[in-house]
Amino acid sequence: MSKTITLRAANQAFSRCIREVEAGEEFVITRNGKAVARLISADGKRVLTPAQEAARVRALEIMKQGWPLNVGRFNRDEIYQERIDRYRG
Repeated sequence: MSKTITLRAANQAFSRCIREVEAGEEFVITRNGKAVARLISADGKRVLTPAQEAARVRALEIMKQGWPLNVGRFNRDEIYQERIDRYRG
């Protein structure tokens, strides 16, 4: 998730912003309330903290196993058709 910072604040704290970007943070820079730039690491990769990396690994394991929905088998087309039928209903 990106942090939002004004252009003035980014200019005044540029060194701090760069340190945070090196640590994996991203900034959206605004001028007069409108986003005008994004400050990210040069390689475009976010550096995760050990806690974030552990959470990512846990989330991937959960996704591999899936969540029991107890609704039987279904596919996207059936869900879409059900919504159409309900809307027209």
